[in-house]
Amino acid sequence: MRVRLKVWRQKNGSTPGEFKTYESPDLNPNMSFLEMLDVLNEQLAGRGEEPIAFDHDCREGICGTCSLVLNGKPHGPHRGVATCQTYMRSFQDGQEIVVEPFRAAAFPPIKDLVVDRKAFDKIIQAGGFISARTGSAPDANSIPVAKENADLAMDAAECIGCGACVAACKNASAMLFVAAKVSHLGLLPQGQPERQRRALAMVQAMDEAGFGNCTVTGSCEAVCPKSIPIDFIARLNRDFGLGLIRGEARRKKTAEGGA
Repeated sequence: MRVRLKVWRQKNGSTPGEFKTYESPDLNPNMSFLEMLDVLNEQLAGRGEEPIAFDHDCREGICGTCSLVLNGKPHGPHRGVATCQTYMRSFQDGQEIVVEPFRAAAFPPIKDLVVDRKAFDKIIQAGGFISARTGSAPDANSIPVAKENADLAMDAAECIGCGACVAACKNASAMLFVAAKVSHLGLLPQGQPERQRRALAMVQAMDEAGFGNCTVTGSCEAVCPKSIPIDFIARLNRDFGLGLIRGEARRKKTAEGGA
């Protein structure tokens, strides 16, 4: 099979970009989309042209590095898979495929299809950790955890931080990402000491990074490669609200004590 690719090319973040059209060589329908880009880049290099820059690492839907918008949808036409798990058999022979990077003010372009997602790292640094002592594994059942909570925590922990939720959101909100990170720690006993403080700190970091507000359209859930539900956003909002209430109560108590 062959496809026509309309690819976003941009030399760097300070240079305007544009779409360029390429005709692919003959392709195996069973190769992944990233393997197809490898083949195209070999062809470009053979002609002395600049290869297309794109992010990739594990190519198994684990690392969250691959971050492409294919025909207007982050990660491609299927639900619950990353770009690296999208295969050429998902497209028609001769089809035109528009390939773009994730677009958001908080994800500035670096080159071609590569964007800078350090904003996610700053959010994690603000509160994505626990103060509980780590070390040797505890005895089994020493800290009972309800199965429902354990399952929900594992569901939230599946987030790979790819940024598809941001790319799909009309407001470029990172609420699903933040909600998943807050929830998978807050649902377990070890994450309780910082629960409300974590929500406050990570939401503040999200706002400072330039992400937009959540209006609960559900577009984030629809494109998430791990199918993380927006139910976790409700949990984040609850922890955030409790954090505000308790913070205000502490400030009031401090003020009264000082008076």
